[in-house]
Amino acid sequence: MVLWRIILNNPKKRNALSLSMLESLREDILTDVDSDDLRVIIISAKGPVFSSGHDLKELTSAHGREHHTKVFHTCAEVMTLIHDIPVPVIAMVNGVATAAGCQLVASCDIAVVTEKSTFATPGVNVGLFCSTPAVALGRAVPRKVAMEMLFTGTPISAHDALLHGLVSKVVPEEWLEEETLAIAQRVCQASRPVVALGKATFHRQMSQGRDAAYATASKVMVDNLALRDGQEGIRAFIEKRKPVWTNKDDKVQD
Repeated sequence: MVLWRIILNNPKKRNALSLSMLESLREDILTDVDSDDLRVIIISAKGPVFSSGHDLKELTSAHGREHHTKVFHTCAEVMTLIHDIPVPVIAMVNGVATAAGCQLVASCDIAVVTEKSTFATPGVNVGLFCSTPAVALGRAVPRKVAMEMLFTGTPISAHDALLHGLVSKVVPEEWLEEETLAIAQRVCQASRPVVALGKATFHRQMSQGRDAAYATASKVMVDNLALRDGQEGIRAFIEKRKPVWTNKDDKVQD
């Protein structure tokens, strides 16, 4: 089984999500994504800033509308990829995450952060409202919290981010690696197709009304039971043993 690490590594530029950085991130996310061995992706960063968001030097009028469109299209593609790929993506954050950097954290399935981490969407203060970060932020935190962050640009602490649902866990800096890897290892112990089915269903039903969500989830539970790994897990529980996963999409015979 494979745990894939992606590290934002341009600390001199505060790990800004330039077009080249976004293209590299997209490529890294897609690396071996269809491999049966890949189970989880961890995104972290070098330096005191996880990511400061877009490179504002790329967003001047000198670069033109076509370039600006490509930047935001690529960014949206990266964020949606994180949702759409079949393996969980964990953000491991030790520092500042602002604007599109905050968007990246909000887009990940799980976020483990240190006590010194902070999160902000300060675009309004430089005349560029964080409208695309707001897509992920507004789906991660209560609306009024998101609006205050977007209208004022004021950073929130790691503990406030936890309180409002932007992150999963806050740990001391010295525990960050250990805790993140522990979560990743627990994910790796489950069946890959079961996790993939569950992740896809969670995101799909969250955008639906209650009744439609139950209809979607109920059908998927039946589909889950049709997987060979679904039946193996139930048999293992009944027989009081550890399951032996195939980690394939194979279905049991009707």
